[in-house]
Parts: sequence; structure tokens; C-alpha cells
Amino acid sequence: MLAKRIIPCLDVRDGRVVKGVNFVNIRDAGDPVENAIYYDEQGADELIFLDITASHEKRKIILNVVEKTADDVFMPLTVGGGIKSLADIRELLHAGCDKVSVNTTAVKDPYFISRAAEKFGSQCIVVAIDAKRVDNNMSEATGEDWFSEPSLKGVCLDLPSKIPPFPPLLKGDEEGLWALSTHGGRKMKLIDAVRWAKKMEELGAGEIMLTSMDKDGTKDGYDIELTRTIAEAVTIPVIASGGVGNLEHLYEGVVKGKADAVLAASIFHYREYTIKEAKEYLKSKGVPVRL
Repeated sequence: MLAKRIIPCLDVRDGRVVKGVNFVNIRDAGDPVENAIYYDEQGADELIFLDITASHEKRKIILNVVEKTADDVFMPLTVGGGIKSLADIRELLHAGCDKVSVNTTAVKDPYFISRAAEKFGSQCIVVAIDAKRVDNNMSEATGEDWFSEPSLKGVCLDLPSKIPPFPPLLKGDEEGLWALSTHGGRKMKLIDAVRWAKKMEELGAGEIMLTSMDKDGTKDGYDIELTRTIAEAVTIPVIASGGVGNLEHLYEGVVKGKADAVLAASIFHYREYTIKEAKEYLKSKGVPVRL
């Protein structure tokens, strides 16, 4: 079994690390570069840097923060938020990151992932899936940001016939499904997150970063059912994210959820646990990690 990775995540807004609950109620968690150096010294396997308002504010990611972070750390760095073009990816790679994370642009144009993978290699293309559990009461949802067939606005209807349309969530399809969220949790798309993950792998994604919007910031643990379902549906690595409150949750993510890596934010940002403590705990439970 390959070693499981421990990945702290820096959600950044206006140049500061922040953390919220269910993508809202944001509070400050420090300077991104200082946090990155701390995690590098702690022995984190990777670091994920997300500009959480870039897509919503329709602006590019803060390259200078990425450059400063890359200059001071030696672990692999993944950067996401506001990536709209291949040129954006090129700039980020030149700034020093190793992988890029794409969400909103992939939903708008799924073939962006295939173009990015062809240009830069699948190994550096991570598709972020922010998933929210939905049920048959979705008919009560209102607003132009909720779409159902046949109006999936460029996601289903405009795809070439060689690849089937992405099946939307249909009423009565199943008791519990997961829809996609974009724009940092501000918009939703009625597309089955599990089928979407499989399609992203087909189009060239090298990794899935899976966040449960229902669990994010709650400290109640990962959505194990969601994590396991997607991990079993794809062959590429899956990073579990959203809801870590203690070290047992990390163990559950890799064992019960079958994730290849576990991401956490607040338990590390607020020094409740260290990366070393997390790795030693997983090792004591028989999980292979890099110490």
C-alpha cells in the first residue's frame, strides 16, 4: 500500500488565511507564507493553496503570494482559485506551484481539463469537487443558479456526441445524491458529483480533491459515504476534505473512506494538532505514512 498523504490547506482571502463553516462564517487564521513555512518544517506531504474568492470576484489568483510561498517551502504545492485559461496554469507553474486545482472553469467547460492535461500533463491537473448532498426536495430550490435537465447551460447539451452528456440529478433517481458547487460554494449545479468525477478522470484529470460542503468546518468528520463512493468510482487519487475535528477522522478518511490523502485546515491552523502527531497517530493504527 502506498503511503497516505497528510495535506494542510490554506484558504486565502485578501492575502490572509481564513477558515469558515460550510463555506461561510469566515475567520482569520494567519499569514499564508508563515503558515506554509510552518507546515513545511512540520513535515507535511503537500500543501494546497486556494484563493477562495477569485472565481466569485472574477479575478486572477494572487501570483505574488504563490511565488513567496513557493520560494520558502520545498514540499509539493497545489494552487487553485480563479483559473480560467491555459495561460493561468502556465503562470502558476512558472510561479512555483507543482499542481493546479480547477473547479468552476471545469464545470463551465469540461474540455478545459482535457486541454490542460494534454498541455501540461495529467500529473499536475487536479479537479476540485465541492459536493453537497441533495434529495427529492430539490424542486423547492429556487434561483437561476440551480439547473436541471434540459438546461444545463453548456455542461450537458453542448458536448460532442463522442462523449455522453453528463447526467444531471433527476427527481426520484435516488434517495441521496451529491450535486456540484462552484464559485467557492456560492453556486450549485444539479450534476451528479460521482458521475462527474468519473468523467473528469476520462478527460485527463490526475487527481480529485473532494470536499463535502455539508461537512466543511463542522469538525464532525468527513462525509465517509461520499468519499468512499467517489474513491471506488475512479482510479486516480482522491483527497478527502471537509470536516476534520480530530485525528480519528483522518484515520476514517483513509480507511473507511478509501482516500489516498487527507486534507485538514483548522485543526492544524489553530495548532490543535501537529502534522507529526497526525502521522504518528496514523502509523500507530497501521496506516503507512512518510515520517
